[in-house]
Amino acid sequence: MEILDILIIGAGPIGLNCALEANKSNLSYLIIEKGTIVNSLYNYPLYMKFFSTADKLEINEIPFISAAPKPGRQEALEYYQGIARQKNLNINLYEKVLKVSKNDEIFEIKTSKSTYYAKNVIISTGFYDIPNLLNIPGENLEKVKHYYTEPYPYAKQKIVVIGSSNSSVDAALETYRKGAEVTMIIRNSEISSSVKYWVKPDIENRIAEGSIKAHFNAELLEIKEHSVIFKDKTGQLNEIENDFVLAMTGYLPDFDFLKNSGIELRGECLNPFYNTETMETNVPNLYLAGVVCGGKDTHLWFIENSRIHAEIIIQHILSK
Repeated sequence: MEILDILIIGAGPIGLNCALEANKSNLSYLIIEKGTIVNSLYNYPLYMKFFSTADKLEINEIPFISAAPKPGRQEALEYYQGIARQKNLNINLYEKVLKVSKNDEIFEIKTSKSTYYAKNVIISTGFYDIPNLLNIPGENLEKVKHYYTEPYPYAKQKIVVIGSSNSSVDAALETYRKGAEVTMIIRNSEISSSVKYWVKPDIENRIAEGSIKAHFNAELLEIKEHSVIFKDKTGQLNEIENDFVLAMTGYLPDFDFLKNSGIELRGECLNPFYNTETMETNVPNLYLAGVVCGGKDTHLWFIENSRIHAEIIIQHILSK
């Protein structure tokens, strides 16, 4: 029975960085990924631009060369997948981890294809897998999309976009410019202050001129086959014709998986417990890395500020 030094769950940028650090320290490792390499990035909108500059997205001091000041999705895919190829990282793709359990000092990791054993486990699964649902009637209709990739399917359609985050704003602007009739329904009183600074004036100007309709302090209540019902800021109910709903309401980590792995979840945000100095959870030798550390607060961690997690974890493993 082969016992790995480390099994890494998730082949996102931080999972890859963990593998690179393990490799440098001559630790045996395996990454298990349910999709492709950097699967979340692959599922991002096709024309997405990062907020961060290329140097802030680098891992393991490997240069990220980008012609544009803000790299896009395709450049990031080339960079991270290129690293996996060039470094010949040990990765199993399209294999889902089902359960992590511990017997004495060894972890047993059951997947959709096999069973593995490791002394240490790093969970670096991000948060892009589970949509943050609205929990309203009609949300299960085919017209409702929780993921947005490109604007072309929505040409000449009546679109409702939920939210005012970067993903909502990008979807509203792109579909509008491909001929959609766009209405935004926004719980808050204004466009989010976290929207990319070069995009925020664009959406505000389109709303001001009436090209994109926006209802602030509003709430979507029901989705029907050919319409939606929402409550506006006065409390009045409104029903408008609608072809598609783009529910850009965010995403959540797989809390059931974390809990079933023995990790303690705390507070309303279900923050997973870990030692901030070592990234080790309440389960000895089980670590967290990357965005998953933030629980429901998915804006707390991102590539730029969680790259350091890999080095912290590997150094703690080596110190034992």
